[in-house]
Amino acid sequence: MKRLLRVSLDAAIFSFIPIISWFLLGILVDENLINVFSLTYPIQFIYALMKSIFGVGANISKEKDKDKNVVMSGIVLGIIIGFIVFGFIAINIDSYINFMNMDPNIYHTFGLYSVIQLYIQLIFALILEKLYYEEKNKLANIYTIILNLLNFVVLIVSSLIFKNQTYIIITTLLSILICVVIMLIREFDKFKFNINIIKCIKYDSVDIVNNIFFFIIFLFGLSNAIQYGQEYMMALNFVALITDTQWDAFDAISTVAKIDISKGKFNYLEHRKNGYKLLVVILLSVFLMFIIMWNFYTLDIKLTFIYLAFELVNFMIYPIYRLKTCFLQLEYSAIKITSNKFVASTLRTFLSFLKTPFCTGIGQCCSSIYQFITTSIIFKLNYKVNKKGYIEKIIR
Repeated sequence: MKRLLRVSLDAAIFSFIPIISWFLLGILVDENLINVFSLTYPIQFIYALMKSIFGVGANISKEKDKDKNVVMSGIVLGIIIGFIVFGFIAINIDSYINFMNMDPNIYHTFGLYSVIQLYIQLIFALILEKLYYEEKNKLANIYTIILNLLNFVVLIVSSLIFKNQTYIIITTLLSILICVVIMLIREFDKFKFNINIIKCIKYDSVDIVNNIFFFIIFLFGLSNAIQYGQEYMMALNFVALITDTQWDAFDAISTVAKIDISKGKFNYLEHRKNGYKLLVVILLSVFLMFIIMWNFYTLDIKLTFIYLAFELVNFMIYPIYRLKTCFLQLEYSAIKITSNKFVASTLRTFLSFLKTPFCTGIGQCCSSIYQFITTSIIFKLNYKVNKKGYIEKIIR
C-alpha cells in the first residue's frame, strides 16, 4: 500500500499543482485563464501516449527482455519525437484554439505555455518511469515535489511581478526546463542506442490505444460540449478540475501492477484491496475540493452533479477492470486485450459525437461498463485466483 501511495502521490502532485496554478492565474491575471485547463486537455493524451511508448513500454522491455539499453534509448527518442510533435502544435496554437471554439486573442499566450509545459512534463515523466522501475520511489517523490513547487512558485510570483503575459511564461518555462535538465543529467546512464519500438508498443498497447482514442474523444467531445453555452463549459471544466488530479493519482493502480507483473510477483487480491483503499482517499479528496472550490464559481448545480455522477460511476468500477486488463495484456494476449480496448474506445468515440452536452460522460460510462464485463469474462475463462491471492492459469 505504501508503494501505491507513493506513486499516486507523485501523480497527484504532478496534476494538482498545475490545477491550482490555473485557478490562481484566473484570479491574478485573467479570469478566463481557468479555461485553459479544458482547452489543452486533449493534448494531455498525446503526452500520455508518448510516455506509454518511450517510458512504460521501454521499462517493461528492460525487465522482460533483459535489455539495459532500452530505457535510456526510450528517453532520448521520446525527447526528440516529443520536440517535433509539441513543436508542431505550438506553431499552430491559434488554429487549435479556434477548433476548440475558443478565442485566440484571449488564450494564445497561455495556450502556448500549456503546450510547452506538457513537453517538459513528458521529459520529466520519462525520468520518473525509470526511477519507478528501479524502485527509487522516494527519489521520485522528491523530484516531483521540487519540480512542481518550482513551477508553482515561479508562475505565481512572476504573475505578481510582470503585467506582460509573455514575460510570465518565459520565466516559468525556463525555470522548470533547467530543473528537468539537471534531473536528467543526474539520472543519465551510459548506453548504446537500442530500442525495439514494436515491443515497447506491445507491452503497453492497451494504454497506447486508450490514449489515442482519448485524444480524439476529448478533442471533438469538448469542442462539441462547449458549443452548448457558457454554463455547460463552466460545469464541465469545474468537474474536470476536481477529478483530473484524482484520475492521475488513481492510475497508480496500473503503474504498480505492471511493475509487479513484469517482475513476476503480482498478488491480485492485495492489489485490489489497495486499489479500493486508494479509492476512499480519492473520493474524499473529490468532495473536499468540491466544497472548497464551489464558492469561487457561478455554476448550474444540476449540470455540475450530472457531470460529476458520470465520474463517480467510473471511479467505482475502475480498480477491478484495470487490474485485470494489466494482467491479461502482459500474461495472456496483448493482441486480444488491445483489440478489446479498441472496441471499448471506438464505442466511447462514437458516443462522444452525440448531439448532447453530456456526450463525453455517456461515452465514458458505457466504455467502462463494457470493459468491466468483458475483462471479467476473459479472466474467468482462463485464470483463477488462489487463496493466497495469486493468479493461476486454468488447465483444461
